Amino acid sequence: MQEQLSRDRVRVKRFEKTMESQKKLKPEFSIEFFPPKTEEGKLKLRTTREELAKLKPAYISVTFGAGGSTQQGTFDTIKEIKDSGINAAPHISCIGQTKAQVKHQLQRYIDIGINRIVALRGDIPSGMGLSTAGDFQHANELVAFIRQETGNHFHIEVAAYPEFHPQARSARDDLENFKRKVQAGADSAITQYFFNPDAYYRFLDDCAKMGIDVPVVPGIMPITNYTQLMRFSDMCGAEVPRWIRKRLEAFGDDVKSIQEFGAEVTTRLCQKLLNSGCPGLHFYCMNKSSPTDKIWAELSR
Repeated sequence: MQEQLSRDRVRVKRFEKTMESQKKLKPEFSIEFFPPKTEEGKLKLRTTREELAKLKPAYISVTFGAGGSTQQGTFDTIKEIKDSGINAAPHISCIGQTKAQVKHQLQRYIDIGINRIVALRGDIPSGMGLSTAGDFQHANELVAFIRQETGNHFHIEVAAYPEFHPQARSARDDLENFKRKVQAGADSAITQYFFNPDAYYRFLDDCAKMGIDVPVVPGIMPITNYTQLMRFSDMCGAEVPRWIRKRLEAFGDDVKSIQEFGAEVTTRLCQKLLNSGCPGLHFYCMNKSSPTDKIWAELSR
């Protein structure tokens, strides 16, 4: 027991040293939307945006479908956010796109005053192989292209995976991929969501050993629906700890209990991350205001 406690203290001290690289800036809080597909969805998202605007996020990002399938929806949503007075950050995924197409998108965003981009590889559309998926195959190529075409106009965010990308051949390969994105010109990163903070601390520790010290902001997924959470987690490789899964399963169809428990678990995670010195939080709000608003309110007490 004493030996285990000693190892734990060494681990905590090492992670505390690692977190020093993440304390360079005042923590920023940001929110992610996906572009609505219907008029009703647009109205609901407008209400969500107005409610979350009261929290004064540093920016709101908007996702980009596989192969650019929501390209116009992303642009329209970004423009509306920007016009409302909130900083906006469009996602651009490069799979299935040509350099000319990406260049056109970048210019459109420059024209409306956007200065932050979330640059991603993106999902490969069904039936398309990676070798035939446009002019880019990896996110680092997109980052390098943005820098080549626009210099330092954009603050470029990229993705990070503390529990490793589900398609990565190994943990080492995934870290190398992340390093290539940073070397290509990424300013900071947003992680896939996680529920085990040690995964985040260890990821940063590994990054420090590789000489990577850009801000890495934890992605936060509010828990509101058990089935949806497990489906998303299976797709993206995020681990839901057994004790959380079992508690959620036990609630059955009791939505109120699921949401109360989810808010408690996620708020505790956020507080621990902030206390350790993380450079902010990025909320995957799923176009709903209440879950994120509730967590934020608890953190502000």
